[in-house]
Amino acid sequence: MGNPRVVYWFRTDLRLHDSPALKAALDLDPSVLWPIFTWDPHYVYRVKGGVNRWQFLLDCQTDLSKSISNTNKKSKLFVLREAPQTLLPKLFKAWKVTHLVFEKDTDPYARERDKTVIALAEKAGVHVISRYGRTLWDSDEVVAKNGGKPTMSTAQLQAAGRKVGEIPRPISAPKNLPDPGEMSVDFEPEKPETEPDLNASFRGKADKTYSNVAGPDGDFAVATLEELGFSVPATTPHRGGETIALKRLEEVFSDEEYAATFQKPKTSPAAFEPQSTTLLSPMLHFGALSPRLFYWKAQDLVEKHGQGASTPPESLTGQLLFRDMYFAAHAAIGPPFAQTLNNAYCRFIPWHLPSKTGATDIGDCAISGEYQIDSPQAEKWFQRWKVGMTGFPFVDALMRQLRVEGWIHHLGRHMVACFLTRGGCYIHWERGADVFEELLIDHEPACNYFRCYSPVAFGQKWDKKGEFIRRWVPELKNLDEKFIYEPWKASKAALDKAGVKVGGDGLDERRNGTYPAPMFDFGERRSICIAAMKRAFSIGLHGDDARVKGGSWKELFEEAGETEMEGLGGSDDDGEHADDADYKKDGDGSHGKHARSQSTGSKEGPMDRYAKKVKK
Repeated sequence: MGNPRVVYWFRTDLRLHDSPALKAALDLDPSVLWPIFTWDPHYVYRVKGGVNRWQFLLDCQTDLSKSISNTNKKSKLFVLREAPQTLLPKLFKAWKVTHLVFEKDTDPYARERDKTVIALAEKAGVHVISRYGRTLWDSDEVVAKNGGKPTMSTAQLQAAGRKVGEIPRPISAPKNLPDPGEMSVDFEPEKPETEPDLNASFRGKADKTYSNVAGPDGDFAVATLEELGFSVPATTPHRGGETIALKRLEEVFSDEEYAATFQKPKTSPAAFEPQSTTLLSPMLHFGALSPRLFYWKAQDLVEKHGQGASTPPESLTGQLLFRDMYFAAHAAIGPPFAQTLNNAYCRFIPWHLPSKTGATDIGDCAISGEYQIDSPQAEKWFQRWKVGMTGFPFVDALMRQLRVEGWIHHLGRHMVACFLTRGGCYIHWERGADVFEELLIDHEPACNYFRCYSPVAFGQKWDKKGEFIRRWVPELKNLDEKFIYEPWKASKAALDKAGVKVGGDGLDERRNGTYPAPMFDFGERRSICIAAMKRAFSIGLHGDDARVKGGSWKELFEEAGETEMEGLGGSDDDGEHADDADYKKDGDGSHGKHARSQSTGSKEGPMDRYAKKVKK
């Protein structure tokens, strides 16, 4: 076919280097090429994202647009404001498009969207080409070579990967790009359904995202936070974009000893300015950095370094393999991956504050941010955890860093996730997932998991003097290091010397110079939670069990003598406070999603009775 007229649809690949899909588009020798990005309403309204992540995305788009213009001054990233399902068929006709090319996505919603778009393209006589590029291997091929099952270990991934073939070497960025053709948008735009808007609480201004297909000035420019309705600026110091990603990658590998001997578990979650890891995960998430380029730079260096080099899973290559493992698992499990309901690979545990379920864009699933308040005490603990007011300084420092910077070390993520779930609060991991989804700039539903750590001893292992706490919990900045992890143990004289008081819950009673009292006795709560989990494991239900979906699970737990579980009642109003989160996938399968009867109010449960006992 002569004179191809190609639309290249950027999505999760905001870069020019090592883009198999972009190479496929250029191999067509197109007469015109339109590099476009479309604002998909699903991600604008149905996926939680705080201002920090939105700004990082805009950074990546802005940098990509500049890179395209540097390659061809007549071109740039053309950003269009309409759902791709309705926009693309109109572009096919108006621009006389012959080919649509894009990188394959692994997100369940995106897969269904792409099926729709491909069908519409075929109907319009447009050829569709897609290539994988988000992972080391094509996740679908990995699943196929793993017998159609999710990869549950890096060993399984590597075994399946060997059957797929060697990880491809990265390809260079194109030196030339064709001119774009005429870009008429003289057609009636279709406005999206904006409700429910999971990001409404962040929009202090009018949402103008879909006011004009070509943007407010009609020039297809990258959107601004103001156009998206956000009135508060981003607070993260981390900036996005391919240019920064490649520079950072070179910096990492300029220290050959660090890169060749890197061992993730030995990096400190308390390190800051600079952090102890590469901080390239947000770049991988938005596609500003190719995982294959990262992998082969690391692998080549390891082979050059020889004896003493680190090995998977702790090494840099191991971290990328671990990422691929979860992407393949996500591809195999589909929509249930990020929840317990209907998930055959998730243990059912009756955590407090369980999710509400209902119809969503990807089927009958947990509704982001909506949950049952089965225990007022659990709800209060959750609210304190979200804002970093638990009374445990290391936990609070991490949560405050997350809220401000949009990033915390992976061990810090384990720590706060454990504290919320089996380490003390016994609150549903999906509540934490909501919070991480909002706050993490590198949030990836396919890449999360957690373990169990002490909020005191674990921090002391990395930072005996508590410098990380002093940075993020300034109320305690003058406290003696003897008490910095346990201020409730400090004498009145020590507290007076530091100019701080310990008391209250940090929510309704915030006062200058006051740090909240701890929510509970950690040792006692941890023992209660672990015992409850052991009983749940002995019962042995999973998220796809009919008893979980039907509600009869409760009888089994009551017969086992369980008291630390989702309460008998459940408030069906409220509960939409869950800020946000990172999806946590416990290697043990310690997850829980469950059906329940509804009631008009929340009843006192064992957690509430425990809290009363502590107050006495």
